[in-house]
Amino acid sequence: MDESLRRRYLEAMGIQNWVERNGATPEPAIQQGPPEPIDPNPPDRAEPPPPVAESVPPWLQDVPPLTGEWGFSEPPEAAALEPVDPVYGLDWKGLEARVAACERCELCKTRTRTVFGVGDRSADLMVIGEAPGVDEDRQGEPFVGRAGQLLNAMLLAIGLERSQVFIANVLKCRPPGNRDPRPEEALQCEPYLRRQVALVKPKVIMAVGRVAAQNLLKSQEAVGRMRGRDYRFDDIPLVVTYHPAYLLRSPHHKSRAWQDLQRAVGMLQNRR
Repeated sequence: MDESLRRRYLEAMGIQNWVERNGATPEPAIQQGPPEPIDPNPPDRAEPPPPVAESVPPWLQDVPPLTGEWGFSEPPEAAALEPVDPVYGLDWKGLEARVAACERCELCKTRTRTVFGVGDRSADLMVIGEAPGVDEDRQGEPFVGRAGQLLNAMLLAIGLERSQVFIANVLKCRPPGNRDPRPEEALQCEPYLRRQVALVKPKVIMAVGRVAAQNLLKSQEAVGRMRGRDYRFDDIPLVVTYHPAYLLRSPHHKSRAWQDLQRAVGMLQNRR
């Protein structure tokens, strides 16, 4: 077929005739029509298969799912954690200064002096009373009135000088009118007392009086019911006995107090 006629036929059919650079005439490229638009969601795209529900054994159905990077529950937020009282990190000097400047409760407005505690700061026996009285508030030392004199005699009866034990109170300030300490007042003073116990490291604690025993042991029982039982405060054996001021009013109970003292001596000997 004549080449010029062939080209006219191809042009009439919409077929472009290409000519190679070397002059040879290649086979015509057949045009398939205009390009179809691209479908953004082609029908041949495979949708991801739905998740297959895993079968859970009956004994695991009530177990909450594990979370966190390592498969364990995440720790609670820092704000949800109970803060640690900075008192628990103080040494003797810092603790005494903190007590002297304490304004944790309203007793700071009525006290004359704080009553920190006296005695051997590495004693085997620690005596804990309730709160300062008039004489203690004036002198800044626990058990210095008539009750203090009787306490000294009680200690001498078991072979201990006052200076050989450490004496402290649940409260470091005198309540007005010598009333009983209020729960909120004892709570504010508790870190001071616990820090004293931690620093002294006594082998035995002797709680003298109802208020001291009830606050240390978180109990509402009377002293007469608590006597003779085994207790511990911060993992230290604790003996409950009568307050010397009570014994001054009820001297017929001194024999029972002597039994409590003997109990404390036996504990000390067992821990040496």
